[in-house]
Amino acid sequence: MPSLTLRTIEDAPVETKELLTAAEKRNGFLPNLLRVLANAPVALETYLTVSGINNRSSLSVAEREMVQIIAAATHGCGFCVAGHTVAAYKKTGLDKETVEALRNLGHVTDARLDALASFTKAVIATRGKVDDAVFGTFKAAGFTDQSALEVILGVSLATLCNFANNLGGAPLNPQYEPFRWDGIKAAAE
Repeated sequence: MPSLTLRTIEDAPVETKELLTAAEKRNGFLPNLLRVLANAPVALETYLTVSGINNRSSLSVAEREMVQIIAAATHGCGFCVAGHTVAAYKKTGLDKETVEALRNLGHVTDARLDALASFTKAVIATRGKVDDAVFGTFKAAGFTDQSALEVILGVSLATLCNFANNLGGAPLNPQYEPFRWDGIKAAAE
């Protein structure tokens, strides 16, 4: 597997230094995802810009984190599954059972959240050609056309991160290590 350079603030391209410094200050550490993305200033800028836009969507923080975890698990990005698991626990109030179900692409017990999870999985699997039944269940759960497009926005953000991490071989930061994800666990029989 290829491995991209993990940039530091000192050796990063000039255009990324300020962005990396701000990220390190905001997080208390510099996430390795950003260190990978710093190899291409426009990739880092895109990630930060789209993240800000995604944060303004009508989906709740919990719903946005669900989309990120599902996309990361689907794309096999252990870094992003771990990072968004941390965010899910710290920012959303999602319970452990729900988060574990998302990490393993399973069903969640809350019907509304399960409709969101199923829709997100369908968006990825069908590249947006979601069948009427899944879309109908999503809408019946109280989601709107706007919500549907915002799921796609979240998937697009996740795709950038997931693929960059997968290509770059970004190791987990120690802060994410307790939430390591090594692939989908088969459901207990």
